[in-house]
Amino acid sequence: MKFTGTDNYIAAHDLQLAVNASIAMEKPLLIKGEPGTGKTLLAHEIAKGLNKKLFTWHIKSTTKAQQGLYDYDAVSRLRDSQLGEEKVHDISNYIIKGKLWEAFDADERVVLLIDEIDKADIEFPNDLLLELDKMEFFCYELNKTIKAKHRPIIIISSNNEKELPDAFLRRCFFHYISFPDRATLTKIIEVHYPDLEQRLTQEAMEQFYAIRNIRGLKKKPSTSELLDWIKLLMVGKINADGLKEAQEQGRVPLVGAIIKNEQDLALLKHLQKN
Repeated sequence: MKFTGTDNYIAAHDLQLAVNASIAMEKPLLIKGEPGTGKTLLAHEIAKGLNKKLFTWHIKSTTKAQQGLYDYDAVSRLRDSQLGEEKVHDISNYIIKGKLWEAFDADERVVLLIDEIDKADIEFPNDLLLELDKMEFFCYELNKTIKAKHRPIIIISSNNEKELPDAFLRRCFFHYISFPDRATLTKIIEVHYPDLEQRLTQEAMEQFYAIRNIRGLKKKPSTSELLDWIKLLMVGKINADGLKEAQEQGRVPLVGAIIKNEQDLALLKHLQKN
């Protein structure tokens, strides 16, 4: 079982090695990188490339580790008992499986994405140590241990908004997705826009890298933002000559696709004037 990227996802060699190492070691793959570098998309493409089902657990600031295991719907059980429902005598009818339980219960090996783990409380990763290490947890309501039928391929993404605990990091294989070099970025553009004029690709990349390399930017534009910008250039029928002409006039067409805050926009305009 080897991941080599897909038709829609250009995976650099070091990323392929990281994915395959985590699969071989049976450890979660912790992926970090700038927003827009394809961390979440990676899990989808791993599932597609390996022909595996994908389970996705999106993490929010209010998410608790228990929600990934299961919820006990005591309110529904109380209501059913008042209505005289027969199913109230079987507590399993009120156990709602979380994404981890669903992945553990699958009849074949699956891919489990824990997306943006750094959004949750600092204790969240520690609360999952046993489950990720032993691939099991105890359901108190059913008085039984739930064990994974097949160890899932676990991908954990993080935007590095907060530090993760050492005990959690020790259980993961870590990889940082670096911003792609020009050759890789060209391949990514070709995958998404195979019919794009080569001159427009090169001119867009030149201007994109010039903006990205401006010192003092609060948020550097990402790969996904470059792809959005190119799409808008195509919709607006702006070709390489038009893009070049705009640059000579000190303008960046549709700049809102790549610059996302007023400080960076002011900095760009200041540099264009000078």
